[in-house]
Amino acid sequence: MLKLIFWALVAINTVLFAYGRGMLGSGQPGARDSTKIASQLNTDKLQLLSATAADAARAQGAAAAPTGAPAMELPAAAALLVACTEVGNFSSADARRFDRLLAPLALEPGQLSQQDVQSQEITSHMVMIPPLGSKEAANKKAAELKEQGVSNYFIINDTTAAKWAISLGVFKSEAAAQILLAALLKQGVTGAKIAGRSSSATRTVYRLRDIAAADKVKLDAIVARFEAIDMRSCT
Repeated sequence: MLKLIFWALVAINTVLFAYGRGMLGSGQPGARDSTKIASQLNTDKLQLLSATAADAARAQGAAAAPTGAPAMELPAAAALLVACTEVGNFSSADARRFDRLLAPLALEPGQLSQQDVQSQEITSHMVMIPPLGSKEAANKKAAELKEQGVSNYFIINDTTAAKWAISLGVFKSEAAAQILLAALLKQGVTGAKIAGRSSSATRTVYRLRDIAAADKVKLDAIVARFEAIDMRSCT
């Protein structure tokens, strides 16, 4: 009986000893986890990151990594200016039309100027026998023309360079003069040719300075609406 009591006491003490050492766990929730954390190295240096701190860390890492984003675009370059463009020569009627078409560009007074110039222009075309040098030679050629069936002629006897030439017809267009010349050749007339006759005319020339490249494109389109109008660079 005494032996039984002895061994019972030994067992109870063993259980109490184990419980006191935590070998049998704890009845409090989370006690086992605390014990595990306590057994790790440097547990006093562990910190929980808040959501804000974690987001900041991720953002820092993303900034450090290459993103492959395109480089910032450079500011748009200022529009190029065309230093000087000269347009002309315009007849008086074409100059008025050009003014109307140019108005929407709203150019400043310093950007646009114009001036009238005098020029010699071919205004008609003469089918003629060139100057023969004397009245006698001109009369002899006139008689020959008459024999060939040409009745429409005129001996020029003024003081110009065409003196003692023979005019066979004057035309506004060169094409009409060419028709007569071909007909005369069929009649056997030789030595005839076409000569342009010029006269003095007033023409208007425009100068446009420091205009934007976009306005230069519009100007080109306007000039294209006119026939035989020159456009060139100037200083």
